[in-house]
Amino acid sequence: MRTEILTHINDPAYLEKLYRSNKSEFKASFTTLYPEIREKPISEFWNERLNSEAGGISWGSNNELVYVGVATFLAGLIARIPFTFSVSEDFFYPRNIAFIIFPVLVAFFAWKNKLPTKTIAIIAAISSACLIYINSLPGIETDTLILACLHLPVLLWILIGVAFSGKEIRNVNKRLEFLRFNGDVIVLSVLLGIAGAILTGITFGLFSLIEINIEEFFQQNLVVFGLPAVPIIAVYLTWTNPQLVNKVSPIIAKLFSPAVLIMLTVYLVAIMYSGKDPYNDRDSLLLFNLVLIGVMALIFFSVAESSKDQKKSGHFWILFLLSIITIIVNSVALSAILIRISELGITPNRMAVLGSNILMLAHLLMIAAKLFKTVSKKSESSEVGKTIVNYIPLYFIWAAFVFFLFPVLFNFQ
Repeated sequence: MRTEILTHINDPAYLEKLYRSNKSEFKASFTTLYPEIREKPISEFWNERLNSEAGGISWGSNNELVYVGVATFLAGLIARIPFTFSVSEDFFYPRNIAFIIFPVLVAFFAWKNKLPTKTIAIIAAISSACLIYINSLPGIETDTLILACLHLPVLLWILIGVAFSGKEIRNVNKRLEFLRFNGDVIVLSVLLGIAGAILTGITFGLFSLIEINIEEFFQQNLVVFGLPAVPIIAVYLTWTNPQLVNKVSPIIAKLFSPAVLIMLTVYLVAIMYSGKDPYNDRDSLLLFNLVLIGVMALIFFSVAESSKDQKKSGHFWILFLLSIITIIVNSVALSAILIRISELGITPNRMAVLGSNILMLAHLLMIAAKLFKTVSKKSESSEVGKTIVNYIPLYFIWAAFVFFLFPVLFNFQ
């Protein structure tokens, strides 16, 4: 749809025909394209038309609604496998939790983007290999198994991004759109999750009043179908209604970026007086890395949102300072893990953390350099987005390395 809009941007009759063929998809594609084509007079017309239309939420076509219903049911059936076939929950969920919703999301994007057969075959082959491999690994709580389970969602998430990008996989703006899409989906999923939690609380409260215990039934049936439904419905509503939360995500990003910057600065100072640091305390090192991943994600989504606005703003200064602080955090964590390796030797966990920190530090240095050029008006803000999305394949390669080779290299320990 994006390609057709761009190709026929000066053909009003064709655009109208394209709009009537699939209003929700046209609106989603045009909304993401608008920053690129806003100079064209016809773009202003369509922007006003699409954003001033009455009618509220679009629920899409009947076929799409049927797909969402079937997809939610199938995801629930997958989630219920331990209860249906008496499979150990400790065995099933760590290995397969990502596969509960991954197939239906990839299938949805493959359908909507009309993915080429070759691309579908590649995604299917990689995901099938991951599914077979993760369920073939021995043990339950070995380090290499836990690492494989943690890196599997990264692989599958990037494959979802491939399906989302469709035929425009090499298009940087499409990759940035995927990051923005993820931010919107997360916001909507949280809202749906809160609503579901409130409903759950009310349900338990009502049944407790009449002294009927529904906990086991609720967990084995409603929860296993309800939890997978949240991200699936969030993805669908965000796809059909890009305007639903796309004004909320930038606000969250702009509010949290300075807050996280202040928090990290204060935290680094407080470490010096606390007596606990990542050099001497394993839990502190773990927390450092969790904070690092969270801040990296915030920078990613903030840049993706800010890239829609080509104007230079104070927000890029915040992101630049945040990237500098994050580089310091990463450097501390990296030096701490190097010291632990030199003193205690190599383990799967230490090697995984070492590789991840090196990968993220290199990426942060590149992002900080681009942000500095942006705030000093030596390059466009879009260059920062390119630096982020062009590096993502390296995360895929590293995740695949840890997932497939670490168990073998460390003898499945």
